[in-house]
Amino acid sequence: MEGLGIVIAIIVIFLLIILFSAVKVVQEYERGVVFRLGRLLGPRGPGLILLIPFIERMTKVDLRTVTMDVPAQEVITRDNVTVRVNAVAYFRVLDPNAAVVNIADYIRATSQIAQTTLRSVLGQSMLDELLSEREKINEELATIIDQQTEPWGIKVSIVEVKDVELPQSMQRAMARQAEAERDKRAKIINAEGELLASQQLFEAAEVLAGSPLSIQLRYLQTLIDIGAENSTTVVFPVPVDMLSSLLNGVTPNGSHAPASPPPSRPTPLTTPPQPSRSPEPEKPRTEPRQFPKPEPT
Repeated sequence: MEGLGIVIAIIVIFLLIILFSAVKVVQEYERGVVFRLGRLLGPRGPGLILLIPFIERMTKVDLRTVTMDVPAQEVITRDNVTVRVNAVAYFRVLDPNAAVVNIADYIRATSQIAQTTLRSVLGQSMLDELLSEREKINEELATIIDQQTEPWGIKVSIVEVKDVELPQSMQRAMARQAEAERDKRAKIINAEGELLASQQLFEAAEVLAGSPLSIQLRYLQTLIDIGAENSTTVVFPVPVDMLSSLLNGVTPNGSHAPASPPPSRPTPLTTPPQPSRSPEPEKPRTEPRQFPKPEPT
């Protein structure tokens, strides 16, 4: 009896092993690629799948989108700037048969091809393009990687460059360049404002020149503005033409002002004439006569 019980137990265990190997459950987001004696039969599922024990074998493939971080890569751009770039890629399996038959490990293969393509594409781009045209570079990366993974049944939907690390020296240089660009734009905007203001002032001057009373009203408005500020300064507006006419000796009505007589010079006091005296004759100068000295004997 004991031997019979042992045989029954072995048979039950064998049947359980066959049952577990023959019955498979495939989830909704999975597909089972079945091989019969090494020959591909195709995908099955989802749901309950019955296999022939020891003859058929099944490999499950996940059809959900896989989020894969591309490791940081050292890239030298076309303008010889070394940057460190990392990215993220989103892909999913469209053909389970190709993902199992054509490639050994499609996830690792996709990661390696993404790293290689990232270095290649960014190495052909300028630093300014890498920083400003990020969407264009992402689309180019996704297109190239998708073309290379298409024989594996992989569809790469999105590739995004996450971070670009620049050297400190390059960051300082870019900061100086950005500051110079802002100063340039500020000067241009200031010059454009001065040009527009000068044009408006020119038009306003032409309008005011057409009516003499308008300038007087403008003077009064200026006085009102000054008086509203509680200022102690008193301003008397004088028309420029009146001031220039006064300086040039012309009255405001256009006639010349009478010329003032030149200042009279004081006449010098004259003294009465003195009687003329005849010059005295010069006396002859007599010099003492010199005699020769006697020679010694």
